[in-house]
Amino acid sequence: MDKNLLNGIIKKYYDSSGKVLGILEDIQEEEKYLSKESLAYVANRLKMPLSQLYSIATFYSFFNLNPVGEHIISVCMGTACHVKGAPQILKNLEYLLGIKEGDVTEDGKFMLTTEDRHFSLNTARCFGCCSMAPVIRIDEKLYGYVNLGELPKILKKYGWKR
Repeated sequence: MDKNLLNGIIKKYYDSSGKVLGILEDIQEEEKYLSKESLAYVANRLKMPLSQLYSIATFYSFFNLNPVGEHIISVCMGTACHVKGAPQILKNLEYLLGIKEGDVTEDGKFMLTTEDRHFSLNTARCFGCCSMAPVIRIDEKLYGYVNLGELPKILKKYGWKR
């Protein structure tokens, strides 16, 4: 946690009506997640209870309270993707990345991260690409018609090594 960075972000939103969300979004953009230390510091600076800031951070699904990987992989679990094999895609990704289902974060979200913090894995409800099912997203890039055999090739594009 860099206090100068946090102070700069807080100052940027000081007079803004939506300052809390803006501050949290900027911190997450810089640090990739909202650490306990950062939340406590912001709560203190804004003179608000930490519990209130924590409830905001846990209400919005786009905030991460745990460290995430450099690349975030999301597996669509919408109906079309589910029917066309998304659960098997998820299990195979867990295997290839060496992470286990059931490692749920303390905020109750499903976000698994490799030990080296190179990849994080989660699920999503729907990407709106049902005609290309099953679909995964890595960072902001969508991959449709994914099959188990393609996964290693796709992961290699992002620096994965077996």
